[in-house]
This record gives sequence, structure tokens and C-alpha cells, in this order.
Amino acid sequence: MMKLKAFVNNPYQENTYILYAANGDCAIVDPGMYTSVEQNSVVNFIKENSLKPTTLLNTHCHIDHVLGNKFIFDQYGLKPQFNKGELMLLQSVPSYAPQQGFNYELSPEPEIFLPEVGEITLGGEVLELLFVPGHSPAHLCFYSKVDKFVVGGDALFRGSIGRTDLPGGNHALLLKSIEERLFTLPDDVEVYPGHGPHTTIGFEKSNNPFFNR
Repeated sequence: MMKLKAFVNNPYQENTYILYAANGDCAIVDPGMYTSVEQNSVVNFIKENSLKPTTLLNTHCHIDHVLGNKFIFDQYGLKPQFNKGELMLLQSVPSYAPQQGFNYELSPEPEIFLPEVGEITLGGEVLELLFVPGHSPAHLCFYSKVDKFVVGGDALFRGSIGRTDLPGGNHALLLKSIEERLFTLPDDVEVYPGHGPHTTIGFEKSNNPFFNR
């Protein structure tokens, strides 16, 4: 059984997740920690639960989801993994970070890029890759079929969807991606988004105003 722990980080109130398997192997997803307090919360949780970080994942590469990439690399020697279509977004962060008031520490670039379709193994347990572009060019979600949850990044929120007015965004594509990749999952699958509270696939199919006009 895979477990999940959420941390709310940085001024954008971004959700960072630690996914951990029964053997203690863990993946850090979208490390948005910015302050030392935020960094310590993540490190302490890993220590207190005797976890072993093996993987650093980014659903996509907007600044609020990669602020902690360098910290995680320094702490655990992990380089991020994401779809190659997000690389330009990561490379653009230093150009706009100062305008947003961030002292951005440069993220390392991946040695391994994730495909649009495939799996990640964590301690013998499986996360399926779901390609859900629209909020960003090559956004991925990470789905545990066995444990019935999906880490959804900024694709689908409780009662909303990711914004599409940023570079690489496409509103029609995001709606199509959600319908084809997320709304085909079972209704009882929990969705853990990049911001705000978790929800379920069934709730969003029935109540999300972007799909129920």
C-alpha cells in the first residue's frame, strides 16, 4: 500500500507531496518548499518515518512546483523527472522569478525524462503516468490504481481546473485531456491537486462547473 503526505508551500500555497511505499522508498512530487521552515518540515517527516527518497517528480515546471528542486537535489542527490515537453518551462523560470519576488535556486535538469505513457515503480508499487496537457505543454499526473489516488498537479482542482493563460496553456486541450485521461478513472479515485483540497473523480464529473454547464 502506498501512502501520501501533503505539505502546503510557498506564497502560491502549492501542494508538495511525499508518496511512500511499504518498504520506505519515497518519491517527492512537486517540491515547492521555499523557506527553511518549509524545507525542514519535509526533511523531518522523511527522517521521522525512516523514509528513503529515491525519486523526484514534477507534474510540470511552473515556478511554484519547482522552487524546491535544488534543495531536494542538494539534500538527497535526486534530479527531477518530468516529460521533456516541460524543459523549456523549467529553463524559463530564472528569467521571471525575480519579477515575482523569488530568490530562485537553479534546478538541475533531468537525466531521465518521463514518457507520455508508462509507469514508475516505487518500492515495488506502481504509479501510472497520465499525460494531461493544457495547463502546461506536457503536464503529467501520477496514478496509483491499487490505492485509488492520482496526484494531479494543476490539471483538475476541486470545483475548478488549472489556469490556461500562461505560456503553453490551452483551454480546449485541458478540458479534452481531463475528460479523456482523468474522467475515465473510477469515480472513487481521490484527486490530490497542486493547490487546494483534495477531491474525487466522481465529484468533479458531477459538480465541476467547467464540465456541467
